[in-house]
Amino acid sequence: MSVSQPKSPTLIGLFFLAFSTVILHAGDDAFFIEGYAGDISVAPGEEVAFHVSSSAPKFSVEITRMGSENRVMWSKADIPAQLYPIPEDASANGCQWPETFRVTVGPEWKTGYYSVTFRITDTGGKWVHRGKRTAESEAFFVVRPAEPGKNSKILLQLCTNTYNAYNNWGGFSVYAYSGMSKNQGHQVSFQRPPRSQFSRWELPFVIWCEENGYELDYATNGDLEFRPELLENYHLVLSVGHDEYWSAPMRDHLEAWIAGGGNVAFFSGNSVCWQVRSEDEGKSFTCFKQNYHLDPVFQTRDFRTLSTAWSHHLLNRPENQLTGVGFLEGGYRGSHGQFMGEEAAYTVHRPEHWVFEGTGLKRGDQFGGKDTIVGYEADGCQLEWRDGLPFATHQDGTPESFEVLCTCPVRWHPDDCEWYERWEIGHTGNACMGIYTQGGTVFTAATTDWAHGLAGKDKAVEQITRNVLDRLSKSRIEEQ
Repeated sequence: MSVSQPKSPTLIGLFFLAFSTVILHAGDDAFFIEGYAGDISVAPGEEVAFHVSSSAPKFSVEITRMGSENRVMWSKADIPAQLYPIPEDASANGCQWPETFRVTVGPEWKTGYYSVTFRITDTGGKWVHRGKRTAESEAFFVVRPAEPGKNSKILLQLCTNTYNAYNNWGGFSVYAYSGMSKNQGHQVSFQRPPRSQFSRWELPFVIWCEENGYELDYATNGDLEFRPELLENYHLVLSVGHDEYWSAPMRDHLEAWIAGGGNVAFFSGNSVCWQVRSEDEGKSFTCFKQNYHLDPVFQTRDFRTLSTAWSHHLLNRPENQLTGVGFLEGGYRGSHGQFMGEEAAYTVHRPEHWVFEGTGLKRGDQFGGKDTIVGYEADGCQLEWRDGLPFATHQDGTPESFEVLCTCPVRWHPDDCEWYERWEIGHTGNACMGIYTQGGTVFTAATTDWAHGLAGKDKAVEQITRNVLDRLSKSRIEEQ
């Protein structure tokens, strides 16, 4: 049986093949839109500029206040767009894209977190791949109150520094695991498409507050540094979720306010863990973390602004002095391979304290396990146990008046801690919910995931939150 040989391609055949290749890939070009707000903290009456780059010639935008009911405040279609280059140093120094459009924040824009959705759409390729395509991305900004303190004496400062620290847009964050070629950046800019963490922690807290009648005013981490006068209008400042990165001015301003009678509630964990230095008037910040020896400040031997762990002995200003607890005695539970599959619940030690009023909890009871409230990261303090009760040793900076209300074992992952020369290898700590008074009163839930208990309608978590908000928002200077 003979086998026919393939014929040589003709010139027309080669042309058709090449033409087919071109049109078949006509719809494969990148299709995207990205943008950011020029300023992430604004007040009613001010304008927000947006910087957008897109492969499409026009786009639409929608701005929504996030809460128990999401409310669209502004939208527009057919905004002209352009494609802009991305600088090699965009992660550190921003995109430097021109302004695309701006929006005036009206008097009806309630204080809160505002999500900005950029969206493009088309009908696919010219010849083939004609399916409808859409692409969208999000940015955000925060609207401060028009009259601070008028409608609420509670200020929620959002963890915007932490959002920026984890954002690897452009190639680098301050984490090696998510950096280009596994390299770690040391400066991160707000002037690039963001990566928010608001929906994971703060949003469940906000939804619960709005559903339960608590009015909140909003600000950013940066506002504690650059607008400290805001504090004088409030009785209670909140930290919720993952509030990891703080500058020295942020701490200075809040600690002075506490000394004058202001109250703080840290419904957060891994809080105030790393010192950052703001750069370019707050448009970016520096944090060398475990590579502190590369920080130019290290060479000066003036370590007060060294961008490393607040609990590092060179800084000698552990976060315990502010929050009552710290990450050196804390760690992970239900994440990073630590205590996986074990119940992430708090054990009650001092149920007679006012924090537990109305909960019905007794000594030794556990709560929050259903919603794994002790995780993903938690803070603790050095403890000594007497007659089955935990007491702070106060050797790690924890204030003398700090009372340990609840505990739960937690542990660091070796990759996170063994860079520190004073780390005790294999150490297991405890998440320590507690409270102290030193001028004002400071409560700490000592865990990132407290708000998950609110989302899960845990009765004890809800009642403790009510007790703290009700008591600490009444007055700045009051015996608690």
